[in-house]
Amino acid sequence: MLWSLPLSVIVLCWSHVSSADAIPQRQENPSSPHEGTPRQAYNKIAPKVMILNMFNEEAKIWHESIPSLGKGSLWDKNISLGGLSPLYPQAHCTSAGDVCQATLGESEINAAASMAALVLGADAASAFDFARTYWLVSGVAGVNPKLGTLGSVALARFAVQAALQYELDARDMPANFSTGYLAYGTDAPGRPPKSFYGTEVMELNEALRDAAFDLARNGSGSGPLADDPGAAAYRAKYGVDDDGDTGADGYGEDGGSRNSSPNIYVAATAPPSVLRCDSVTSDNYYSGRLLSEAFENTTRIWTNQSQVTYCMTAQEDSAVLQVLLRAHIARRADFSRAIIMRAGSNFDRPPPSMTAFEHLLLLGQNGFALAVNNTWNAGSLIVSGILSNWDDVYGPGIPPTNYIGDVFGSLGGPLPPNFGSGKDVFGGKGAAADGSTDGFGN
Repeated sequence: MLWSLPLSVIVLCWSHVSSADAIPQRQENPSSPHEGTPRQAYNKIAPKVMILNMFNEEAKIWHESIPSLGKGSLWDKNISLGGLSPLYPQAHCTSAGDVCQATLGESEINAAASMAALVLGADAASAFDFARTYWLVSGVAGVNPKLGTLGSVALARFAVQAALQYELDARDMPANFSTGYLAYGTDAPGRPPKSFYGTEVMELNEALRDAAFDLARNGSGSGPLADDPGAAAYRAKYGVDDDGDTGADGYGEDGGSRNSSPNIYVAATAPPSVLRCDSVTSDNYYSGRLLSEAFENTTRIWTNQSQVTYCMTAQEDSAVLQVLLRAHIARRADFSRAIIMRAGSNFDRPPPSMTAFEHLLLLGQNGFALAVNNTWNAGSLIVSGILSNWDDVYGPGIPPTNYIGDVFGSLGGPLPPNFGSGKDVFGGKGAAADGSTDGFGN
């Protein structure tokens, strides 16, 4: 899950702070460490896939492994773009330009600023043609043990900016509140927002998500995902009841432990698999059952769903998607070609036998390297599938059959937003690229 949400939060890529690279290092081209190729040296590049990572380790697996696809190296073309992160100032592409990669930087602000430079900046306009590009966010995340485990890879339909709420410190909240988070315009938890910023929920092309899911699973089964003995040992802790009894049924030896229902964390004890479930975005890295369940409920309510679908927590997804939506309005990119893929590097809440603090900071979960590797194991199948089926399937595009876009209906289309206020402020027409449509007057 991310850094910690305001309440006292704690979850996402715990590896961000625990890795040896706690202070991000500048990403450099090994063959030309200080200078990118001038943009004028290339014809405009039209990537079929743009891979988006947030920090070095997420990017490194792609740079090291792309040659195995027979498409060359991501270091073949290195394009410096004004406005990218000072740590990651270049976009990288194979010689044919079919596959490119950029590292955006961690957190919502870094991701949004870099993404805007990449897709909307003047330098990018002269360097790239993104009209038919697929955008693959490939990163690690916190994972909900109700739906997945360490190393599991999830593909999202919704990205929810769950921390975009009022917040009371848990010590100050009324005794009858289950959480200190309240949606804007409301006076109690568990209610949908009445006031909106527009980025609360971003909905992706479900048909494309499902196609990517099938590619990542390699047609059947869970796909070629790796596993790790250390991660397996940690996930086994989720098969232990609160009183220390073992048993996957969730009951104690006396038949009635504190968890007097079947173990809700069965998914956590299984090997890694490819999943279809949703992503929460927050700058705060939170950990613990109460906060995680609060954001489960936020996701369920804001997306008008009856089941828990929140399974991954990250710091950047909503930010990336909002920039891509604006690029779509500006006719610089196609929002319907966005894919959010996250792999679980840590659980968002502890097993029953330990505290949230112990889980977050004292005990290693052994999931980081596994998650990074599985972003490649699943993601490479998605990239290969897009390239191999370009002419017939992916070049023309996979039309969405669901609503796509933000809470406000900014992209228009026949289907209105089915979450948030339920109000399409642009009257089904979408926001005009020249700003001529005043949606709030409709």
